[in-house]
Amino acid sequence: MGLIAMSERDLQRIEILLKVIDGRMTLVSAAHVLDLSTRQVRRLLERISTGGAASIRHKAIGRPSNNRISDGVRDYAVTLVRERYADFGPTLVAEKLAERDGLRVSRETLRTWMVDAGLWLSRKQRRTFHQPRLRREAYGELVQIDGSEHRWFEDRGDPCSLLVFVDDATGRLMQLRFVRSESAFSYFEALALYLKHHGAPVAFYSDKHSVFRVAKKDAKGGQGMTQFGRALSELNIEILCANSSQAKGRVERMNRTLQDRLVKELRLAGICDMETGNAFLPGFMEYYNQRFAIVPARSEDLHRPMNLAPERLQEILCKREQRYVGAQLTFSFERQRIMLEETEVTRGLAGRYVETYAYADGRLDVRWKGHSLPYTTFDKDQRVTHAAITGQADERIIAHRVDAFCWS
Repeated sequence: MGLIAMSERDLQRIEILLKVIDGRMTLVSAAHVLDLSTRQVRRLLERISTGGAASIRHKAIGRPSNNRISDGVRDYAVTLVRERYADFGPTLVAEKLAERDGLRVSRETLRTWMVDAGLWLSRKQRRTFHQPRLRREAYGELVQIDGSEHRWFEDRGDPCSLLVFVDDATGRLMQLRFVRSESAFSYFEALALYLKHHGAPVAFYSDKHSVFRVAKKDAKGGQGMTQFGRALSELNIEILCANSSQAKGRVERMNRTLQDRLVKELRLAGICDMETGNAFLPGFMEYYNQRFAIVPARSEDLHRPMNLAPERLQEILCKREQRYVGAQLTFSFERQRIMLEETEVTRGLAGRYVETYAYADGRLDVRWKGHSLPYTTFDKDQRVTHAAITGQADERIIAHRVDAFCWS
């Protein structure tokens, strides 16, 4: 006689029913323990008396489920995953099979199939641990920012950096921007887009990248802060620097998610350059936020509207430094020699400091107490002949004599 497979529930029922048969438990007590009606308990007792304990076994044991997906569908799905989505997670696979292949399978079913096929590791096998941290309560209260250098276009394009802005309270992607590298100008560009679409948050939370934090306490030219920090100060936005990558875990985990999900979306869309990628990002952010953003603890939006004129915002989002003017009304800037044109204002600037405004498009504005000063640029690496030097000296002498004659 073969072995009869029984579930834990069936074994418990038999044990209770035998107690009723032996008189060690009442019918009502058995019904209460088994969470059945007294009529159902009587039927089970009748079944035991006629067919024995084996008749209590559930009829569906050993039989395939009526809702079971056919082996052909499973094999087809696993083949698609292996050929097209081998490095996708179950959630993303379920989305793409439905969107692109017309095959609707739950992510948990796909997870089981992928684990069985060796295409996915279970959570226990991956064993990832995250340090928990309470979210901020309101939207716009704290926005985590970071840059992620990666081969975003895989072998189809050059590696670049993705600037990522994530709201701490909701997990919403607020701003994504492909740039060549992390720099003050690239963050200025992303910040301008952020302010245009959302307004000014209460604070930004970053790492200790040189764009955000001055390593030397006695740094000159910026009052002890970076260009980005100075701009945020003028916009009345606080900047907080994390002491470790774990402290800004939300944006770090977002970077890993994007390096997985966004890379595959770019691959499926056939995108291979930053310009096309930046045009693709707004739609990706909208889709991602609809699926994964959460509701904050408090409903208010703490972003402040930016009512600055475009010219004023441009003056804030630029590189501003102070430069010492020499006796010849010249100063150095980015391997160039800047010579101020001699005017009534500039004559008295020798030995003083002027302020330079460098913009992302290459323009340079030199100012003294808010007034723009005319100047000429000379490349320091450019070789200057003796004749040119003599000619410039003669011109300055003649101009000085004419000026003296006019004043006499």
